[in-house]
Amino acid sequence: MDHVALRGLRARGHHGVFAREREEGQTFIVDVELAVDTRPAAAGDDLSKTVHYGVVAEEVVAIVEGEPVELIETLAQRIADQCLKHQAVREVQVVVHKPDAPITVPFDDVTITIKRSRS
Repeated sequence: MDHVALRGLRARGHHGVFAREREEGQTFIVDVELAVDTRPAAAGDDLSKTVHYGVVAEEVVAIVEGEPVELIETLAQRIADQCLKHQAVREVQVVVHKPDAPITVPFDDVTITIKRSRS
């Protein structure tokens, strides 16, 4: 299987357990890796036989900017579910970064990584 990757998609969301996170919002960064058989698209130079990564990027940002959830695990699952709606996508790995998580000690990043496949 081939892989199409989008790295560093940024959007402001209002996800989190704490009221401050819900009210003020924060930046989330998302990486998605889509497992796709690109041979049919390459053979005919045909976008309709692969996944349009521009559309996927817009969908991911819309989810992050959309309905708030408490957990980044839930956010990652929603993103994975949307990616798998694209017929060409067989499997997806989603990494959600929460670099401004409300942690009281110094840190670089908080992430959740999930991998989902078509059932």
